[in-house]
Amino acid sequence: MVILFRLLLLIALVILVYSAFKYLFHPRRKLEQAHDRKQFFFYDDEKDVRKNFLITYKGVMFEGEKYLGTTDQAFEIVSVYVWARQTDQLTGFSKEDFGFIADDIRLRYPNAKIEWKSPIKELLRRAEK
Repeated sequence: MVILFRLLLLIALVILVYSAFKYLFHPRRKLEQAHDRKQFFFYDDEKDVRKNFLITYKGVMFEGEKYLGTTDQAFEIVSVYVWARQTDQLTGFSKEDFGFIADDIRLRYPNAKIEWKSPIKELLRRAEK
């Protein structure tokens, strides 16, 4: 009976350590930490096209929607729509900030056309003129 209790205790301890390890190194947690610290972090499941990616930059959370299409070589992400989750936090952002985000998206999806949703789209149009 004592051996069985020790075995169950050991199994519980292993499960607890595994859960803590998994929690500490999960990318979603790293995204939340970067968001709180106003750092840049790109969170994406590149294997699942249907899942949107998340970017945090200067304390603002952006979400991007990926669309699969064909290129000359294969099926790849051909368009990406990006928007800010809370547009009221965009105060102080410049064209260069959005360019930095777009460049990072292009590193991951080189064949994608990046489209920004309002109000970012209007800012970038005015900056081009």
